[in-house]
Amino acid sequence: MLQVSGVSLQYGSKKLFEDVNLKFTKGNCYGIIGANGAGKSTFLKVLSGEIEPQKGYVTLDKNERMSVLQQNQNMYDDETVLRTVMLGYKHLVEVMDEKDALYANPDFSEEDGIRAAELESEFAEMNGYDAEFQAQQLLNALEIPEELHYAPMSGLDAKQKVRVLLAQALFGNPDVLLLDEPTNNLDIKTVRWLENYLMDFENTIIIVSHNRHFLNKVCTNICDVDFGKINMYVGNYDFWYQTSQLLARQQKEQNKKAEQRAKELQEFIARFAANASKSRQATSRKKELEKLTINDFKPSLRKYPYIDFKFEKEIGNDILMVEGLTKKGYFENVSFTVQKGEKIGIVSDKSTTITMLYDILTGKEQPDAGTVKWGKTISVSYFPQNNNEFFENCDLNLVEWLSQFSSDHYEEYLRGWLGRMLFSGEEALKKAKVLSGGEKVRCMLAKMMLEGSNFLIFDEPTNHLDLESITALNNGLSNYRGCMLLTSHDQELMNTVANRIIEIEDTKVYDRPVSYDEYVDEISQ
Repeated sequence: MLQVSGVSLQYGSKKLFEDVNLKFTKGNCYGIIGANGAGKSTFLKVLSGEIEPQKGYVTLDKNERMSVLQQNQNMYDDETVLRTVMLGYKHLVEVMDEKDALYANPDFSEEDGIRAAELESEFAEMNGYDAEFQAQQLLNALEIPEELHYAPMSGLDAKQKVRVLLAQALFGNPDVLLLDEPTNNLDIKTVRWLENYLMDFENTIIIVSHNRHFLNKVCTNICDVDFGKINMYVGNYDFWYQTSQLLARQQKEQNKKAEQRAKELQEFIARFAANASKSRQATSRKKELEKLTINDFKPSLRKYPYIDFKFEKEIGNDILMVEGLTKKGYFENVSFTVQKGEKIGIVSDKSTTITMLYDILTGKEQPDAGTVKWGKTISVSYFPQNNNEFFENCDLNLVEWLSQFSSDHYEEYLRGWLGRMLFSGEEALKKAKVLSGGEKVRCMLAKMMLEGSNFLIFDEPTNHLDLESITALNNGLSNYRGCMLLTSHDQELMNTVANRIIEIEDTKVYDRPVSYDEYVDEISQ
């Protein structure tokens, strides 16, 4: 068992945690969630011992081992791939190295023999004789080719290194497993494999992730980092989200009723306190007012943007017809027709294939062959994966920037739209060219909402967004009544929004009216 007792951590005037008390027990998977900057990854470092808290302590039961998913992809460049995985169980490798060094000693003594026997016994207890085979199994499952198992880590690309480090964290059946964004740079098949692996894992798992589908699949508990506290809830992410929203609404309603009653009592007391005939009633109401409790309800530090796409121009029968579309080096002979009510998830192993398709559909690129025909009633808004052209070298503030895409240039009107996307007060006067990646995405979403189109195209809209913004975007796209083409690595978004999947791979096209989960099930068989 891993236990956190009275842990507090503060950087300067910023208090991350105060008096945190938690127990993480065997057989459970804990998802750590919180607003950007709340300290989720820092908390994992406190648990691992990388960061010492100012107060309190973290204890792990004797003889239990903790494993951590390393974030530095280059820290094992001098090691082979297989040895890097085995270094996830550092003591096992230390025993193995000492044992091998003794046997390699040409002056092997009786004392060496006694020590070697001790090491052999300890090595067997750690299941060391199967260690190399287990490491190879993990690498194979994570699609690292066998010819790379004895190659140096320095020769692997970034995506392969991520998989090797994941295998390292999983190696040797650790008692406590700490994973910070484990699904980053993994394809959907590998994510599915990892979900199944962790669901069968019998020890303790603690995860930080922005992948809601992943959290819903594997988590038994959610630890919410908010206001310097960490509160633990039973259930997955969706259960926590729905419960927290309900409790927040109930608390606000209770406060609203209490405030209204307090106002009525105060008015009565003010009117009749000096009136002898009403003095008894006034005294009674004064006592009621004293007992009336208005909870000091704090809204969460999380901020959810308000995303709601509307359109006025109704969609006709002809929407979009694509016939024989070909672009050399990207795809060949792609054909599909979009019908009313369809929100189509576009999938490909190559992200450049999808971006080229979208660029052709929106007229930014021309095909080598084939045709694109839009219906006369259709208006299109496009969210490109690369939005630099909208912000680079742009000296406008956000109000001026958004005004470019609006027929109404009144500042308060534009500020209203920016406020929806969490740019209030002075934030709305920031220069567009200095925005962070997530801020740029929120501006692009405000632009698209203003345009009021009845056909939306999204190329990886969740990049750079925090969990709260992704949730708000998911709700907005689920409620949208128009047609849509959508590509996202966020599985929950794809699964809850798309009602048809088109996969494009060179000359092959998969096209089925299924959910994203059903599509993944089909291709995994």
